[in-house]
Amino acid sequence: MSAPDIEPDDDGLVRLQKLLAQSGVASRRKCEELMLAGLVVVDGEVVTRLGTKVDPRTAVIRVDGKRLPPISEKVYLVLNKPRGVVSTMSDPEGRRTLSDLVADRPERLFHVGRLDTDTSGLLLLTNDGDFAHRMAHPSYEVDKTYVAEVDGEVYRRTIKQLLEGVTLEDGPVTVSKARIVEATPAKSIVELVIHEGRNRIVRRLLDHVGHPVRRLTRTAFGPVSLGRLRPGELRDLTREELGELLDSAQL
Repeated sequence: MSAPDIEPDDDGLVRLQKLLAQSGVASRRKCEELMLAGLVVVDGEVVTRLGTKVDPRTAVIRVDGKRLPPISEKVYLVLNKPRGVVSTMSDPEGRRTLSDLVADRPERLFHVGRLDTDTSGLLLLTNDGDFAHRMAHPSYEVDKTYVAEVDGEVYRRTIKQLLEGVTLEDGPVTVSKARIVEATPAKSIVELVIHEGRNRIVRRLLDHVGHPVRRLTRTAFGPVSLGRLRPGELRDLTREELGELLDSAQL
């Protein structure tokens, strides 16, 4: 999400309804109605007085319960990482890396977690180091959705086994959701939702239950989904996506 061009007053503050309107919440008039209806909360307090000023960089604002990200020069991007691209910014072996896909960006970007070289799909990029660190930390438990093409026919009993929990050599794995998308005797497609980011965790998990992975794609990270983003393409996070992730990261 790119920051809106908002000029603060001499005191560094901005009228709340102006900030809401210029952030794309609604028209100025509608934003005033939202305030008067008690639907705008700033730093934990309902604000109904029109003309109230806030610091757009630090105020924690919610509109009808949804977080409005602060005004910032930070960038928050979604990348559809193609297969074969290494999830680093440089590679001593000369393989294609993330930096090749963002070469035209002026910022120094961090990747949030990583995807195996052979895994494609959704990866977040940002120049906000705190955000990147928290989003990759297991204690914040952001759900990640994967679609895997695997060998053999997956049956409901295997899905039940996954949901009941599987223990790998480095500990137990919790699967939040699992479903069969398609199944034939030769191969199946399954969708899994997990919040862990251990090395090659999905591949190891499915191999453990007897279905080695042929192809693997991460299709969602928390509220952010790939949608129609093509391999190698980037987009900004939406205001709503970023707001949810900031809440998840307790930022």
